Amino acid sequence: MENNMSITFDAKSQNESLARMVVAAFLTEVDPTIEEINDIKTAVSEAVTNAIIHGYGEKTGTVYMKCNMLTNKIKKNDSTYETDTTIKIEIKDEGVGIENIEKAREPLFTTKPELERSGMGFMFMEMFMDELIVESEKGRGTKVSMTKRLTKQEKI
Repeated sequence: MENNMSITFDAKSQNESLARMVVAAFLTEVDPTIEEINDIKTAVSEAVTNAIIHGYGEKTGTVYMKCNMLTNKIKKNDSTYETDTTIKIEIKDEGVGIENIEKAREPLFTTKPELERSGMGFMFMEMFMDELIVESEKGRGTKVSMTKRLTKQEKI
């Protein structure tokens, strides 16, 4: 079973909570644990915040979020099956881009120290998701792609 969702919103800090809620609602059909929901919401929050604060700064812009969920049920034996769900989330902006992705992914690195940012966003995304890919072009924007796999054993 596959399901897709996309949403666009203004690059305003108050829309970060909207992105978190939309992702949480999208995930409900696969009945994730509270920990799984919190991990994914935190990663989305960090990616969206980066797009707003670092991608656009004081300028207006749009943040694009796409989610894809692919679920497979595999029969393990006569009484149980395993549900394997892969969640792919893409957060994209058309902001200033990242000059040095490797440097930006280092813990504690921030381009906005005056805003008291901790520089831990990419590290949190890496911790809470199974895969993180960052693509960026200076002056054209950034795309953050994250993948999380959820596996659940269930009785038939």
